[in-house]
Amino acid sequence: MASLLYGAGWAGGLVLAVGIFTSILIALELGRTVWQWQVAAGREPETTGVSAVASAIFALLGLLIAFTFSGAASRFDMRRTLIVQEANDIGTAYLRLDLLPQPARGELQEIFRQYLDARLDAYRAVPDRKRVEAFLVRSDVLRERLWTRSVTESQRTASTTATMLLLPALNAAFDTASTRLAATREHPPGVIFGMLFALCWVGALFAGYGMASRSTRNWLHALFFVASLTATLYVIIDLEFPRLGLIRVDAFDQVLQEVRNGMR
Repeated sequence: MASLLYGAGWAGGLVLAVGIFTSILIALELGRTVWQWQVAAGREPETTGVSAVASAIFALLGLLIAFTFSGAASRFDMRRTLIVQEANDIGTAYLRLDLLPQPARGELQEIFRQYLDARLDAYRAVPDRKRVEAFLVRSDVLRERLWTRSVTESQRTASTTATMLLLPALNAAFDTASTRLAATREHPPGVIFGMLFALCWVGALFAGYGMASRSTRNWLHALFFVASLTATLYVIIDLEFPRLGLIRVDAFDQVLQEVRNGMR
């Protein structure tokens, strides 16, 4: 799933939604076909037992949807919070470079600007994974240069103020960046999504079986049922990958961009 979304971005999400819709619709029709096959074979279709099983499946499906949706929404909020936190930490660390004398101050400020540019470029490059990784590697190199040079220059100053204030601020900015990167890769195990899709398909199978007692298809009910499940699954996936679909955190990058604009 992640490979599909990263490979094609928004278009990949659309393909995924169409695939989910089609597969659930097929499962619905398959349930109807099973009913018709039993009737054609002269057997009495099950009703009571099927209703009990279908109720249990849909109850379990509702529980799993609630669990995955809640987790996805929490992670989405956490990612937005981390963007703001990183912007605050970077702004604080950049201001504390003023504790260093020239020309080291100017050189470190320029490295810091390049570091933030690389961070911004990495997230703007999504879903191009190769470009994202290239920008992240560049930001790591600049981070090492920034830290090493800051430690060296702090030790050269006569006052300990730079060491006490600048280095912890830099460390906080770098830690938040690492936490934010880890948060973008934090998703439920694939088996959770597998169970969710499987329950949707099995539920659609039983729903199609139960709806087959009517002589004619009720397309309105069938399409509404399939569209509801598809929309729910798509929103959950969209929340898990908020830079690839309709639900996005890109607007919060403006906070980092404003910090970058203030680096003069």
